[in-house]
Amino acid sequence: MIIFLYGPDTFRSRNQLHKMMQKFRADRDPQGLNVMRLDCEKEQLPTILEQLYTSPFLAEKRMVVLENAISSSLPSLCSTLLEIIEQDKIPADTILVLWESGDSWKKKEQQALLDRLKKEKYTQHFETLAGARLTQWIEEEVTTRGGSIDRGAVSFLGQHIGGDMWHLSSLVDQLISYAGDKQVTQNDVALFLDEKVDDNIFNLVDAIVGGQGKDVFEMMREQYDQGKDVLYLFAMILRQFRILLQIRDFFERDDNPQSDRIAKELGLHPFVVKKALPLAKRYSMKELQKIYSDLLDLDAKIKTGRGDQSVLLDVFVARLCLGHV
Repeated sequence: MIIFLYGPDTFRSRNQLHKMMQKFRADRDPQGLNVMRLDCEKEQLPTILEQLYTSPFLAEKRMVVLENAISSSLPSLCSTLLEIIEQDKIPADTILVLWESGDSWKKKEQQALLDRLKKEKYTQHFETLAGARLTQWIEEEVTTRGGSIDRGAVSFLGQHIGGDMWHLSSLVDQLISYAGDKQVTQNDVALFLDEKVDDNIFNLVDAIVGGQGKDVFEMMREQYDQGKDVLYLFAMILRQFRILLQIRDFFERDDNPQSDRIAKELGLHPFVVKKALPLAKRYSMKELQKIYSDLLDLDAKIKTGRGDQSVLLDVFVARLCLGHV
């Protein structure tokens, strides 16, 4: 049997490899004597072939895992493996698993082996996840690990982390631990992301507050060019004005509130509070309440399809820059 796992998403392919090895040990090799894992970048061809043809020890099957066989710089490894596979010379009692971190190679012999392995029944291609498949993965992982997450937080993670599954996996664990019994929210996610994420959005909101219409729409176009959609951009603007409203409320109750206390009480990253403080001072509480109320109305229009999403947002932002909101 030949199993081929390959593709740029090494997090999912590694997980799959780990599950297969665990299952093999549980079902066929409880003593751990019949699983051999080799990195072909570090081994010599004779050693690889020796392990491939070694018989199982006190068991019916043996699993041989070859990592980076196609990527290896070993002369003739690809052509040798191709010949073995083509001539059906892999022992019947050996399960051969090949794992690769890529999905394309330049050399002729590498491409030939790749093309042959892709024809195998047990071949899995782990491409980089994006869009709906990525958000589905995030939701399923959070649930599997015993947590709960709202859709805004899922979208926020997908937009900013993308298909970096190793980073995403680490963040999922951190967020579940941080949220405890509560649902992970978009604010929670913002606490664990690079400051640059909020910096970009605060710059946009800063331009909106300052009435810099031309700059605002250029920044919005940049966000679209980076793959951000209208719903994401609206959600971020809504979030930032909600933060401004919360911080302004502190000024209504305290003439000189400390930023660290604000951050702690609101559950915000200190960087977020630091960036928001000067913006919150530009508006009165009444003005921010009006803007936030209008944003909620706009949210309802977008979600119910009462107009083109892009046009609705552009009109709202234009009116806000002109001070007509």
